[in-house]
Amino acid sequence: MKKLGLLLSLLLIGTVAVQAQSKSGLGVRGGANFFTWGGSDVNSNDYNNRVGFHAGIYGNGFVSERFSIEPGLYYSVKGTQNDDMVNSRAVLDYVELPVLFRIYATDGVNLFFGPQASVLVGSSFEADALGNTYGWDTDSINDFDAAVVVGVGYNLPKGFNLQASYDFGINPVFKDSDASVYNRGFKLSAGISF
Repeated sequence: MKKLGLLLSLLLIGTVAVQAQSKSGLGVRGGANFFTWGGSDVNSNDYNNRVGFHAGIYGNGFVSERFSIEPGLYYSVKGTQNDDMVNSRAVLDYVELPVLFRIYATDGVNLFFGPQASVLVGSSFEADALGNTYGWDTDSINDFDAAVVVGVGYNLPKGFNLQASYDFGINPVFKDSDASVYNRGFKLSAGISF
């Protein structure tokens, strides 16, 4: 709970800083997640992309005409799945705090990158068998996740925007383990700035 409070405090500070800039704005954004586990200890044949979602708020403040800083706060469902006999999967729920640096090639097209900190708010392993879904809570997942985010966005008229990004996890998924297993995946998003 302390970590969630820290994330909310950082978002508040970032939002105040964004509002102090000219051409600033707040917005809402959401979309689909396509995540799996990556790393040197992952056999890519074992894991497939699991479809999840993300939704939240952001603030975008222009530092110059072609550069902005965008903190955000999102709820995001990640994980992975295995197309084995029982369709086993890991479902990982996070509260994410990205801080993105946007470079505008044109008024519409922008490239972005930045760090992202995430706090685990729920995790389970699930499987389907005999027509039922069974779930097990797990304490083996790290409470904190970190990633580098890169992507491309496009601003539409009336404040609408679209973007595609990749989260490159750099903090191991499992705690107390030497295994190199990380959250990795794509996000497709739509948003609107106010």
